[in-house]
Amino acid sequence: MADADTQQEARPDARAQREAARLARQIGVFARDHGGGAEVQLAHIGRGRTRIALVGTDGEWGNVVARSYAAAERALELAVAAGAGVEAREEFDGEMAAKVRTGPYEWGRMAGLQLGGRRNPTAAA
Repeated sequence: MADADTQQEARPDARAQREAARLARQIGVFARDHGGGAEVQLAHIGRGRTRIALVGTDGEWGNVVARSYAAAERALELAVAAGAGVEAREEFDGEMAAKVRTGPYEWGRMAGLQLGGRRNPTAAA
């Protein structure tokens, strides 16, 4: 009976490690593809999920979502250890936001689709 309990406890940990490794790869690929580096900020978004906000050296930005804050922290640690050129930030402050490059799509979204803003031209109909 004890062996079954030990196996059940190990499964979630193994799952969390796989998730952290997958997220670390995504962070590393983003950093590599967007100027060879990225600034990263973690934020709770509800229901236990954590947003990993990424801003590349070239100004491109994106997000990935982790199932937990612990998984996001571990992914960030792995990405830093892998030499991905990633810098952790405590908050998404004005300095970090100033590096974000926006295009026509984002400006149209900021105007609000509900207010007649342009639709995403790359979205499937």
